Amino acid sequence: MTNWPPTDPDDVDAIRERRDEVVAAVREHAGRIAYQLALLQGGDYGGRDFDTERATWTVKYEGGDLEYLRFSPSSGDDVYVVSTKRDPEPEPLADALADYDAFVAAYNEYVDSLSGVLDDVSSDFPEARTTESAVAERDRVLDAVHDAADRIAGELHRYEGGDYGTYAARVDGTRWELKWDRDGVSYLRVGGSGGVYLLSQYEAPSAADVRQYAPQFRGFVDHYNDEIAELESDLARVEL
Repeated sequence: MTNWPPTDPDDVDAIRERRDEVVAAVREHAGRIAYQLALLQGGDYGGRDFDTERATWTVKYEGGDLEYLRFSPSSGDDVYVVSTKRDPEPEPLADALADYDAFVAAYNEYVDSLSGVLDDVSSDFPEARTTESAVAERDRVLDAVHDAADRIAGELHRYEGGDYGTYAARVDGTRWELKWDRDGVSYLRVGGSGGVYLLSQYEAPSAADVRQYAPQFRGFVDHYNDEIAELESDLARVEL
């Protein structure tokens, strides 16, 4: 018959406190490794594996801080020596830390392997050419396109009335659309809704797009002129 009360259970506080001390020390030490990796690899988050004879250690960091340190033995379960979830059990922790020195040695070997890797890389680069003349030429062509499109926008506003509207035409199978408002041309788009904005209120097109589409703008203007001429001819036949 069991005596009552039974013997008090073993006090785990001492074991837990020692475990917490060890984990805190590892977190501080491995945290410095994580910080150095973040500096080396760049970016706000990342990670790297380091192999020893017994296992693979994974250092994962975010914002330069250690996110977790994982011990993955060649046989057996992974041990998260440091993590944001929970601290490991004492026995798996002890098994992992028996290999911790080998992990640090693998990290040091990795850093040493990078020493001098950039020594032969020249920092004497060729001079980058300015785009000033190309931009000036693009702006010159766009100014001419804008003037003509503004004239069309004004005529459409006078003819159709209202505060805004659009005029579309196909030139050699490509759809052109001019949107106008009371201030003039709002945009000139080539190629449908996913096309190129030759004119817009936001940003200029690339020089390559201007070179491709500006010569075709004449066809758009011709289409507009032909349509207006036909309209005038139709109206001239109206008798009152």
